[in-house]
Amino acid sequence: MPSSTSWTCAPHSRYYNLQGLHRTFMAYWIARSLIKLIIRLTCRLDIHGLERLPKTGAFAVASNHLGRLDPLLVYYLLDRRDIIMLVAEKYRENALARWFVRQLDGIFVDRFEADFSAVRQALTRLRRGGLLVLAPEGTRSPTGALIEGHHGISYLAAKAGVPIYPVGITGTQDRAVLATFKRLRRARVVGAVGEPFTLPEISRKAREETLAAYTDEIMCRIAVLIPPEYRGVYADHPRLIEMLQSG
Repeated sequence: MPSSTSWTCAPHSRYYNLQGLHRTFMAYWIARSLIKLIIRLTCRLDIHGLERLPKTGAFAVASNHLGRLDPLLVYYLLDRRDIIMLVAEKYRENALARWFVRQLDGIFVDRFEADFSAVRQALTRLRRGGLLVLAPEGTRSPTGALIEGHHGISYLAAKAGVPIYPVGITGTQDRAVLATFKRLRRARVVGAVGEPFTLPEISRKAREETLAAYTDEIMCRIAVLIPPEYRGVYADHPRLIEMLQSG
């Protein structure tokens, strides 16, 4: 026969679990509400092709990276609880950034070392139906034009077998947004979502060459979506020229 302790502890345990879930939901709601407020105060959005992004299911979004507002736009535009956002390890030292990442279930990643733990977390959540958002450049472009992409999203998308949606964005450079805000105006942010595509399985014999080719494909598909002055190191890439010529 169960002891009195067994009968009395279980309800309290459930009560505290419910309290914890409630606090988690509230923190998540507060974080997203703050993001929506920030975007509404600072940006006038002109986004094309957003309807291409599925409401459910696993896929990846690859975008260029111009400013600190870029990741916030993801949570403003996409109403999904299962967003997988990889965040540079350096932001762990910032209390506010750390709070946002924790509430939004982001993953800190070391950009300069092989971070197998972050990769495993992202891949597991992607295979469970999550939405991976990643900037292949790995950092904000100092010039606003594309810099060389890294292989992270190529590996994850190919490994999980999910489609990739390229996204090109302009107008989110930190200086431009701040200068416009100081004049009590909102920055005009233009974005475009391209057609989805998938990557074949990664070749074991030529792994690095395969990943490099996949990354170039992703970056060129992003480059197609942005004006010529933003295409940077990919401006003269043969694959980009082929895409532009094919219309």
